[in-house]
Amino acid sequence: MKQFYFFLFLLSSSVLHAQQKVADTINTGKTIIILGSEKYDFLDRDSLGKFIALVGKAKVQQNNTVFEADSIVINQKDNTLEAFGNVHINDADSIQIYSQYLKYISKEKKAFLKDKVKLVDKKGTLTTNELEYDVNLKMGTYLTGGKLVTGKTVLTSKEGYYYGDTKDVYFKQKVVLIDTSSKIYTDTLLYNISTDKTTFLCQTKIIQGKRIITTRDGFYELKKKSAVLNKRSFIDDSTYTMTADSMAFDDQSGFGDFRGNAVYRSKDTSGAFDIIANSIKVNNKNNSFLATQKPILFIKQEADTIFVSADTLFAAKISDLKKNREVSWIRDTAYLKAMIEKNDSSNDRYFEAYHHVRIFSDSLQAVADSMFYSLQDSAFRLFTNPIAWSKENQITGDTIYLYTKNRKAERLYVFENAMSISKEGEGYFNQVKGNTINGLFKDGRIDSLRTKGSPAENIYYATDEKKKFIGVNKSTSDVIEVHFENGKAERVKLINNLNGTMFPMKQVDHKGLRVRNFQWLDNLRPKSKVDIFTN
Repeated sequence: MKQFYFFLFLLSSSVLHAQQKVADTINTGKTIIILGSEKYDFLDRDSLGKFIALVGKAKVQQNNTVFEADSIVINQKDNTLEAFGNVHINDADSIQIYSQYLKYISKEKKAFLKDKVKLVDKKGTLTTNELEYDVNLKMGTYLTGGKLVTGKTVLTSKEGYYYGDTKDVYFKQKVVLIDTSSKIYTDTLLYNISTDKTTFLCQTKIIQGKRIITTRDGFYELKKKSAVLNKRSFIDDSTYTMTADSMAFDDQSGFGDFRGNAVYRSKDTSGAFDIIANSIKVNNKNNSFLATQKPILFIKQEADTIFVSADTLFAAKISDLKKNREVSWIRDTAYLKAMIEKNDSSNDRYFEAYHHVRIFSDSLQAVADSMFYSLQDSAFRLFTNPIAWSKENQITGDTIYLYTKNRKAERLYVFENAMSISKEGEGYFNQVKGNTINGLFKDGRIDSLRTKGSPAENIYYATDEKKKFIGVNKSTSDVIEVHFENGKAERVKLINNLNGTMFPMKQVDHKGLRVRNFQWLDNLRPKSKVDIFTN
């Protein structure tokens, strides 16, 4: 402060008028060149050095950097200057800096600015109260709070480091970025003024309307609205959440790629489902996704979640599917009418699974080569060597439709080569074979099966009241009905063209007592949810 008043005293002394005298003093500074002022004066202060005072429109230059101010004092001994009032630094016509006070060390080419500091380049404006600027490096540093405005983007932080050559700004401590679509909160952030690219280096929260993203590593390009995020980032949107080891998404195209233990969770209350996989690709514009690398689908319900695994899982809106291909309605008209009246958009979704399909729930399990499931009709369509199990019962055929209600098995229908087998003891199997099987469930358990054939075949082990075998019946008829109690066959009814024989237990070859194409495939059955996760 004493030096400041000393310079005021110096500037207040009577001096010569400048313009015609400037040429005489141009060479008095070895590196700082005086370009002009309204007044100037010289002062020799022995040990303190020789000073040149410029008053009124003072202007000096060092190489490609021009300094202007209301007044400038140059110390010729150490080749430094101080500037007061309306300071302006023009650094090679690329960076403009403004303030009310400047101290400049010419040997190091470092400027120290205070009071209403503003740094402007062609892309943005940085404001702060104190700024250190290195002309050589074109680097500006503030440590007491600052703000960068570029277009419609505003960034604030306690510390900031501006790099003029690369147009990067490194923000630290209480960093906030706000633009037209995003709010970003973090403690460390690298931002490029030219590209609008933000790079995250620590825990960061991004708020975009109803979507909240948390990450610790990655970058987001504000102009392109695209991001690459690492280290198990998390997205919480209005309808879903997503987390993965790494993720990349483009909001303009709607595409996203999520890899490494990716977990998708739907927030729909009526059509809720989850997906886990090592790779999930999404298209937010048509609300579809493709899951590969050990994908698992969780169809959520209150008591009995359905787990589905396959090589590939795909999901999209069934309303979009119907625009491109016919989707047969396999429910009765009353069910269709109820769905139309319900008008629940969360049910506008279908799932397709391909190869090595495995399904597990507490009440029913199944395998197939491919699957189609619609939330709209709550029905699984299983194709190519499908097998379904319920308690002790195995059901096979060319195609199986499995209907659910409130996410529990309600009914199944088997097309062509339909067969039902239940194990009644070691080497003993109840068997029904026909063209079709229509099965009904009660409280998630199989209640009855109705088989039609030409004719339908039946092998049934009869028991007494003590559940001891009394014989085995081999018969055929047009229709066979089997009724169950607690998952066990209790009564068989044969309808039309009955032809059969009851054999005593000891008078029959039980191993040879099989319907055509008999196969007991219990080794393929998913016996727990662990089987879904490990296969």
